[in-house]
Amino acid sequence: MKRNSLLLSIMLPALAMTQAEALACTNLIAGPKATADGSVMVTYAADSHNLYGMLTHTPAADHAPGTVRKVVEWDTGKPLGSIPQIPHTYNVVGNINEYQVAIGESTWGGHEELTDTTGNSVIDYGSLIQIALERSKTAREAIQVMADLVDKYGYASSGESFSIADKNEVWVMEMIGKGAEKGAVWIAVRIPDDAISGHANEPRIRKVNMKDKQNVMYSKDVVSFARKRGYFNGKDEDFSFADAYSTHDTGTRRGCDARVWSYFRRFKPETDKYYTWCSGESDEPMPLYIVPDRKVSLKEMQESMRDHFEGTPFEMTSDIGAGPNHVPYRWRPMDYEVDGKEYCNERAIATQQTGWSFVSQSRADLPDPVGGVLWFGTDDTNTSVYMPFYCSMTEIPVQLAEGDINTFSFDSNFWMTNWVANQAYNRYDLMIPDIRKVQGALEDKFQSSRAAREKELVGLLDSGDDAAFRKSVNKEGKEIAKEATDAYRDLGIYLFVKFMDGNMKKTDEKGNFQYNEYGIPMYPSFPGYDKKYYENIVKETGDHFLIKK
Repeated sequence: MKRNSLLLSIMLPALAMTQAEALACTNLIAGPKATADGSVMVTYAADSHNLYGMLTHTPAADHAPGTVRKVVEWDTGKPLGSIPQIPHTYNVVGNINEYQVAIGESTWGGHEELTDTTGNSVIDYGSLIQIALERSKTAREAIQVMADLVDKYGYASSGESFSIADKNEVWVMEMIGKGAEKGAVWIAVRIPDDAISGHANEPRIRKVNMKDKQNVMYSKDVVSFARKRGYFNGKDEDFSFADAYSTHDTGTRRGCDARVWSYFRRFKPETDKYYTWCSGESDEPMPLYIVPDRKVSLKEMQESMRDHFEGTPFEMTSDIGAGPNHVPYRWRPMDYEVDGKEYCNERAIATQQTGWSFVSQSRADLPDPVGGVLWFGTDDTNTSVYMPFYCSMTEIPVQLAEGDINTFSFDSNFWMTNWVANQAYNRYDLMIPDIRKVQGALEDKFQSSRAAREKELVGLLDSGDDAAFRKSVNKEGKEIAKEATDAYRDLGIYLFVKFMDGNMKKTDEKGNFQYNEYGIPMYPSFPGYDKKYYENIVKETGDHFLIKK
């Protein structure tokens, strides 16, 4: 999803006024030797103020000669055209396919003049991801499919970064169109197996060894096109895709690269030094990847997606903007003006407008139908529940089916997660402990049951009973989605009752509401506000509310 271009106005107000408000996403990456269980992991948050959180499915299929595939723009639903279909396409669940290929993205825009002006381009970034998943057995094959598609049919989006993983390796691919020319220029870099990486609406591939054909791929004109357009005039070995095709002002560094930095510093404290890049105090950029000091677990990857810059100078809970309940969220727009000066709100990984997110696992030590898992959650990553769905699933649970962002439903996982989250946005420090209990219990259960469950699934595969295997995978997926949705429906009711009217009902250590010896509910407590809140009232109003003696 596209980055919030209003953030550019921190440094470039004239440019910001020419761009519509856009959207934003975050991808975090870990290679197989950088993870605790040897899996390749990619995360993705589809951050949009208008995106409904649902899990999609495209079944594997055979196609007759002459069949065409319609292409529809992912962001708008606009029909872009059609392309020839291939003889066979693969099963795709969300952003992972049956061969454990997983793809995420983040948009960075880049030079405006490189957005397609032909009007004939057919492939937008969302369709590029989906079609690649339908047609690729490995990450390298996906990169080639994506490159061929934009070369043949044109690229209808702006600058984009892609995370492309399979069970053995993971790549970052960056792409931008060519304006009035058909196609796109692109570069792809393999992330070392022992490294972690990420991108968040900023291009991240800079100087690389372009002679390393095993770990670097690129379009034949990626350097020459930059020269022709005046974006680069140095030696070929000094070429930086990120710097040639985009700009990196203070606003975009703080609103975009800071998210990746906050992930890096969790696993390698010395990367704290790149704070100065994110804050605009230094022009030394962060590297594309780092080798962490310890292996990254699945739980830590999920926790990283819930980051609000805790423990950093960008932390969001202590300034006056957090309010009396220390809320780590700021409503849009991203910038504001006071006395003729422009200021920004922080943009963390966890954000209120997320439609859905995932943490994918691709694992070489398991058969493909079991090895590929999409830990999928709806709405804000901070309050969502990551539910495990296998890449071999062929039926989507009703709680995660297609819906409408204007139509509330108590049976929808998206709406129940929103219900819980939006209550917490007003009473965050009081409600988040109750949310963590339910969220943590569900995720701990789902994770702790995987080993036994996957042993069972592998046994079904080994028996050759494919029908029993599919039935078992689909059945569990439905049970998990129902359990998580039901739990959050109950949690939403509980929070409403417990914190009704600004009070807080008394509960025991298990969270049960308390009654007196006669069966009457105990009198509630009054949490009130924190000291800073009252101090600011007095600062603003003086003696207006003073109780005079």
